[in-house]
Amino acid sequence: MRKWPHANHREAGLPFATRSDVMAQNGIAATSHPLATQIAIDILKKNGTAVDAAVAANAALGLMEPHSCGPGGDLFALVYSAKEKKLYGLNASGRSPRALTLEAFRKLGLQYIPAHGPLPVSVPGCVDGWYALHQKFGDLPMPDLLAPTIAYARNGFPVTPIIAHEWRMSAAPFASDANFRKTYLPNGRAPKPGEIFRNPDLAATLQAIANGGRDAFYHGKLAEKIVKYAQRVGCYLRRDDLAHHRSSWVEPISVDYRGYRIWELPPNGQGMVALQMLRLLETYDLSGMGHNSADYLHFLIEAKKLAFEDRAVHYGDPEHQALPIVQLLSSEYAAARRELIDPQRAGGEFRAGDPRFTKGDTVYLSVADREGNMVSLIQSIFRGFGSGLVPDQLGFALQNRGELFCLQPGHVNSFAPGKRPFHTIIPAFVTKDDQPFLSFGVMGGDMQPQGHVQVLCNMIDFGMSPQQAGDAPRFRHDGSSTPTGERMTDGGTVFVEPGIAAETRKALIRRGHRLRIGGEGFGGYQAIRFDAKNRVYHGASESRKDGMAAGF
Repeated sequence: MRKWPHANHREAGLPFATRSDVMAQNGIAATSHPLATQIAIDILKKNGTAVDAAVAANAALGLMEPHSCGPGGDLFALVYSAKEKKLYGLNASGRSPRALTLEAFRKLGLQYIPAHGPLPVSVPGCVDGWYALHQKFGDLPMPDLLAPTIAYARNGFPVTPIIAHEWRMSAAPFASDANFRKTYLPNGRAPKPGEIFRNPDLAATLQAIANGGRDAFYHGKLAEKIVKYAQRVGCYLRRDDLAHHRSSWVEPISVDYRGYRIWELPPNGQGMVALQMLRLLETYDLSGMGHNSADYLHFLIEAKKLAFEDRAVHYGDPEHQALPIVQLLSSEYAAARRELIDPQRAGGEFRAGDPRFTKGDTVYLSVADREGNMVSLIQSIFRGFGSGLVPDQLGFALQNRGELFCLQPGHVNSFAPGKRPFHTIIPAFVTKDDQPFLSFGVMGGDMQPQGHVQVLCNMIDFGMSPQQAGDAPRFRHDGSSTPTGERMTDGGTVFVEPGIAAETRKALIRRGHRLRIGGEGFGGYQAIRFDAKNRVYHGASESRKDGMAAGF
């Protein structure tokens, strides 16, 4: 395994810009906003747990990065308990409205659920997720965790450059909506970098949650406001949908990759895609091919295509039907699927396998505390500003996660009342020799499992540090079949960052890959690695976002 030089030895040949890991012993946090990271560190310094700090930071991101996340969205988390030496998984995603049916969509003549408006709205799971995490792993009172964000919402904070850009781009479809303009477009436009943004409605909402707990959101006056607004705008969300919502503690799933145990959450999320890709890649000598070489990228792209075809057919809500998780992750199934990869030619069309024979926008954050507890948490309202619907005087947008249901009867992800849709957001965790090794995630819709695999290969196959692994140039393949019923027929498009060498790009084109250089959508990465020998945390937050890692 090649060992990459330390970040400050750029003269040694590191082919991309990076910087050193943040290192600390007592606690560390990595988020996509510096102020959220500082809030997490403040909570840790008050002897809060890693979960306390993660909840506090997530609340802050709902204010400071509102196009990506907030109380109107969903949440997933992996939590490592140092005391129990056990990894826990939480699925805090919401379900579809019970009053909405597949037949209703068919009567409207829709083939796909629209991205915006009342039809894609599902129950917000985030707030219940905060309380589920806090009840099991928290220590400080919830009002203490929400207080920093309430203060920033009332008094204001400066908007950072990347968030300002994404805010402006995401807000455009909703500029005519009065509630949206009032909340997110002060002075009739999105805030510019460095301008102060306030959200007094969100401050009041969070204060009500701090005072009344999760029931204030799902049973009390906040629920009344959500439902009253939903009825006015034609959304099917009702009191029973909110009142019956509960998060689910689930068993994480994993595969071994070169001696490291890679953990993801099971469906309805897409974390299993990363595990399937690693299964496909485990027999190849990736390090021998060279980092971001044509051979290396070709095999990763083809593995992605195969795993995404299975995603389109076999991933759904396990509460509604049995899913072939064990079979899809088996080495026998991977071996059979691997035979479909042509080492010299890009695949144009794949079909999902039959595993029976073997018997957007998101925020990600990671926090670790002095006791060794670690949290990998991801939260989202899906596309920029979700559905675009902002309930009266609440200061947040409702998610549009229901867009990812399929409208084909009989499909594993077909819409049904009270069902969880297919989800893109996925936290990840790695253990080594039964010890925690890495808490990490990569934001960005379909980029997420692709990003997980690239980061892991950077670290495991090429010996990069957490910061280097996130800063290295990436590819993103678009055009695979989707859980909404769309099919890949032409091989899709591979987007590559400019840091990938011209010779490599030309070699990929010769193999039949359709390439485009640059653009957005390569994800946003945070990570914390635990050095068990020295008992030191290494934090990383990549340069594609505004965030930072910090510790003490």
